[in-house]
Amino acid sequence: MKVESLHIYPVKGCRAVDVTEAALERRGLAHDRRWMIVDENHKFVTQREVPAMAAIETAIAGDMLALGLNGSAIGVDFPSTHAPRHTVTIWKQQVEAYSAGASADKWISQALGFRAHLVWQGGLPRNIASAQASPDTPTSFADDFPVLVALAESLADLNTRMPYPLPMNRFRPNIVVSGAPAWSEDTWRKISIRGTVIDLPKPCLRCVVTATDQQQGIRGDDNEPLKTLKTFRLMREPGMTGVVFGQNGIPESTGVVHLGDTVDIAESQPAPAFAKLG
Repeated sequence: MKVESLHIYPVKGCRAVDVTEAALERRGLAHDRRWMIVDENHKFVTQREVPAMAAIETAIAGDMLALGLNGSAIGVDFPSTHAPRHTVTIWKQQVEAYSAGASADKWISQALGFRAHLVWQGGLPRNIASAQASPDTPTSFADDFPVLVALAESLADLNTRMPYPLPMNRFRPNIVVSGAPAWSEDTWRKISIRGTVIDLPKPCLRCVVTATDQQQGIRGDDNEPLKTLKTFRLMREPGMTGVVFGQNGIPESTGVVHLGDTVDIAESQPAPAFAKLG
């Protein structure tokens, strides 16, 4: 198996940046989901509520975040440790984040059409809030887990069942692996890439974001791919109910991951049971 592609999402919910290599830190790939948009109550905003976020282009240039939308662009310097802080809410968690400043807030608000703020994690702590992880496990502004791993062959199989094919970006993975049978990722407990080990404690339950065109920021009205996934990838277990695609990951060690790197299965586990419909 090998690393087929690598993706970071500098701003949670906004467009991906495809990279050829990335430093794997304990809280995920470097620069991945270290920025976040919050509303006027400092609650996190995602494509679930605002599909148009997918159209906001992002890039990291040195110590600056670049944003763009429909010809409008702005460069946002990484805030200093003396920058004002906000208490922000991600799901049921409240954590500290640095304000990106009035100019960034104005640009984001105009781009989205409502009052919003841009914040940066910097070195401020946030830990995973999941029973599948130690409570002191660091993470970014991701929904929960630091890394999402997907298998190219699984998408290929899904697309044979779909009314039309979808690109992998619908699932917003960090590391796409290829060279294994479809859905074999269900049995991976740990993988190793260039000596770095990623624990895969939990399948990823998918939401309506997968129905959003990641280039245009427009959501389809046919509930795909969730509709198709429900026919054969539906889990019904305590604390784990929904359709599954990809594996949530926790880095156990750090290093640099490159396109084409060999991926080895370091530890296996039994495949989960999926519900039978009809």
